[in-house]
Amino acid sequence: MKCLILLLACASVVWTQSCDPQPGAVNLARSGVASQSSVFPLNPPPDASTAIDGNFETNYYKHPCAHTQNDKDPWWKLDLGKSVNIDSVFITNRQDCCQERLKGAQVKVGNSPDGNNPVCATINDVSKVKIPVCCNGLEGRYVTVTIPGRSEYLSLCEVEVYGRENKKQEPSVCW
Repeated sequence: MKCLILLLACASVVWTQSCDPQPGAVNLARSGVASQSSVFPLNPPPDASTAIDGNFETNYYKHPCAHTQNDKDPWWKLDLGKSVNIDSVFITNRQDCCQERLKGAQVKVGNSPDGNNPVCATINDVSKVKIPVCCNGLEGRYVTVTIPGRSEYLSLCEVEVYGRENKKQEPSVCW
């Protein structure tokens, strides 16, 4: 019996430390509004919304990924419309070329529309197609991916955001 309790306790610790969304979790990015620092001049335009359209294609020439020009400190931003507690962000990286461009990118979460928000994580491993970023309930309305300190093309094939509603209670008025 003690072994079963210990096993269940360990499993719950592993579950809470995982970036994976809980069963039934909704990708909040799909209902958000995306923008980016610039749009690479191609047709169709690889604008910010292509990173939240639900298409996980990683070959840019089969389905365009969001893609900026060669900007200094390029950025991509998602406005969720309201502040939530963000547990995880998953970025699907381009695979037909250029995977290394995301190395050093920062994922920021917060309530400032100008992107001056806390860094949730810095992407150091670009070897995976789907890059998990654990934000551990960081509160924010905006999720920003930026490549600080250099001129670069920023391309994101898909961005998923999982979290939960902010549980702050509004003050109640009693009559």
